[in-house]
Amino acid sequence: MRTDNRNVKNTIISIYFLLVVLAVMLATVFNSFHIFEGSSLFVIIGLLVAFVIVHFIARYFEYDSDGSKLVITNSGLILTQFLNYREDQLEISKDQLVGFKIHNYYIYRTLVVAVQSKNKSIRKERFNITLLRRKKLKYVKQSLRKILKENIKLKEGIDVRRT
Repeated sequence: MRTDNRNVKNTIISIYFLLVVLAVMLATVFNSFHIFEGSSLFVIIGLLVAFVIVHFIARYFEYDSDGSKLVITNSGLILTQFLNYREDQLEISKDQLVGFKIHNYYIYRTLVVAVQSKNKSIRKERFNITLLRRKKLKYVKQSLRKILKENIKLKEGIDVRRT
């Protein structure tokens, strides 16, 4: 199964544009009318914080479980054609998947995938799935559960043959 959230890219670019325009507009309005002395600094800081929050939330997510490998990718939404500065990619064999969990915070959602390496140690990989729609998230969960169920059946089949 393949899924991604590429349809939110235009929305995020619009939000960035609105934040920049709002910051410039409010800075000039407060400076020209002298309504509140020093308040333009607080408005700029507030908009800067909003910009940073949107920047950390806005990530591209791609999930691909077709074939024998599981590929999960996170990358930035803006300037990804020129600079691939925020990419996290996991490409593993399906039998290395041990578990997964979805953490749902107020404005941030993550997918934590537990992967077993060849030396039997387990590492956890985190992916930002905040902008993934609920329906697509349901498909990702369903696919990961199916992979885990197949792994359990495979391990039980191997254990039964040994005894």
